[in-house]
Amino acid sequence: MAVLQIVEFPDPVLRRRARPVRRVDRRTQRLVDDMVDPVRDANGIGLAANQVGVLRRIIVIQMPGGIEPRVYVNPRIVHRQGRRDVLEGCLSVPGYSAIITRSVWVRTSGLDGNSRLVRLHADGLLAQALEHEIDHLNGILYMDHLKSHQELVRDGTEVEEESPAEVAVA
Repeated sequence: MAVLQIVEFPDPVLRRRARPVRRVDRRTQRLVDDMVDPVRDANGIGLAANQVGVLRRIIVIQMPGGIEPRVYVNPRIVHRQGRRDVLEGCLSVPGYSAIITRSVWVRTSGLDGNSRLVRLHADGLLAQALEHEIDHLNGILYMDHLKSHQELVRDGTEVEEESPAEVAVA
């Protein structure tokens, strides 16, 4: 098992669009297996392949609570609805977070690690993580959703907000 390092901003690979996976083969499965450890070690919720320097459309989602990691190959958002403000961070932008707007729920489709079609209707933290990681695959960082990069807050600094926001680091 390879030890993959999480790429940090401003590495240009984070701005590149990942390529579709044509076939889930041994090489793809090895990459997926290797992506699980970095997200767990960093106490993250999700990781996109380009965050470890690989431009393939693969994400791993590790929800809190000891649930087994979920793998999505060639994921895409089919539909989204609603808007909510959430506090979000990113393993590739360590030490910072910001309140951004995400969907209340999303419907996604893609393949699992065994090439089976997966359709998912997600809300809450899972919807947020899916949007965040699929953004990565398209070369988009969460801070691109801000009006100004001055809205980024160094972790540990109080953030003024009108209503409670969920926190996610993906």
